[in-house]
Amino acid sequence: MDKKTIAKKLLDLRESKSREEVSNELGISISALQMYENGQRIPKDEIKIKIANYYKKSVQEIFFEQ
Repeated sequence: MDKKTIAKKLLDLRESKSREEVSNELGISISALQMYENGQRIPKDEIKIKIANYYKKSVQEIFFEQ
């Protein structure tokens, strides 16, 4: 899956929560979350798992399914 599609999914999942709130919960920097949501980077596998668990989704749903 391409970075832009992943970025859109991450933005949709975050909804009205702030980047600061989500990044604190995930234990990552705000700038890292911003890069994922802007399609500049794809998270490492360990971060993908944290993100999926946080949003109560599977890694496949967020990062691999169209």
